[in-house]
Amino acid sequence: MRLGRKKIRIVTERMILRPPVHGDFHDWAGLRLESRDFLARWEPLWSADHLSRRAFTNRVYWSQRALGADSALPLFLIGREDEALLGAITLDNIRRGPAQAGTLGYWIGARFARQGYMREAIQGVVHHAFETLDLSRIEAACLPENAASRGCLEKCGFKYEGVAQSYLQIHGRWRNHVLYSNLRADRRGRTGVG
Repeated sequence: MRLGRKKIRIVTERMILRPPVHGDFHDWAGLRLESRDFLARWEPLWSADHLSRRAFTNRVYWSQRALGADSALPLFLIGREDEALLGAITLDNIRRGPAQAGTLGYWIGARFARQGYMREAIQGVVHHAFETLDLSRIEAACLPENAASRGCLEKCGFKYEGVAQSYLQIHGRWRNHVLYSNLRADRRGRTGVG
C-alpha cells in the first residue's frame, strides 16, 4: 500500500498518531522549546531557525512529499483526551523490494517522558508497518547511554544487533549508536546486550 493514497491515522489506547499539519506549529514550537534541554543531548544540533514558522512549514511539506512517495511515515503523537501534542515518531528511509524495511526515529516532550507514550506509539507504528505497509524489518538506533530509549525499544520487541561507529552527529559530535531491529517474523530469541 502506498502511504500517500489514503489519510494516515493510527489510533492507540491514549493517542492518535497522524502526520503534522500547518496548524500544529504553535504546539510543536512550544513543546520543542520547553523540552530543549531534555532533548539536546540526544539530537543533532538545532539550526538557528529550528523553531521558526518557515522551518516548520518546510517540515510539513517534507512530510506530505514523503508520504506521497512512500519513503517515510512522519507522525505526531496527539493525546486522545486533550488533543495535546506529546512528541513525534517517524518511520523513515522506507525501502521496498527485497529489503521491505524502514528506520524508526522519535522524540517525546520532557513533561510526557517516562509515561509509556513512546512505547505505545512505537507499538502502534510497528504494527502498522508490518500489517498495513507490509514491511519485514524495522530498524532503530540510539546512543549507548540512552537507557530510557534502549529500554523502550526492548519492551517493544526490538533486539540489539550491534554498534554503528560514528553513526550520527549528536550535539555537535560524531557519536556511536547501538542498533536495534524488530522483525515481522522474528525467530532470534533473546540477543543479550553487553
